[in-house]
Amino acid sequence: MKAYCDTSFLFSLYAPDANSEAAAAESRRPALALLVTALCELELINALQLRVFRGELTSRQVDAAYAAIQSDLALGVYSMFPFSTKVFETARRLSLKHTADTGSRSLDVLHVAAALTVGADVLLSFDEAQKKLAKAAGLRTAPAHVAGKRN
Repeated sequence: MKAYCDTSFLFSLYAPDANSEAAAAESRRPALALLVTALCELELINALQLRVFRGELTSRQVDAAYAAIQSDLALGVYSMFPFSTKVFETARRLSLKHTADTGSRSLDVLHVAAALTVGADVLLSFDEAQKKLAKAAGLRTAPAHVAGKRN
């Protein structure tokens, strides 16, 4: 099964938070191919840096998290997909069809469009608004339980 990892899911894997245990359990499921895009990597780096800015993480913690991410990418834990123009075409269609009903933000639309474009079976996310759009677009979502805030 192919699973697109959004930024909230990845953050919980690399920086301890209320969702880390659920993210780790989900990522260890057998026969699960984890998919990411450059957008995921960029948002994750920025989310980590914002935590330093807010005083919630130290630079040393962020450096360790970034090293772990790079290592996992190099080891093939994730399959990195390019962010193609097809993602933007899919995002436009999703926005026209669902945003008025779901209130989706642009980055949420882009993540769901990327998941659809790379052929993901499931969107791994802790972002309830993004999961709502994914479900409207026909994607399954996981984990089922969400601890709270967005990352």
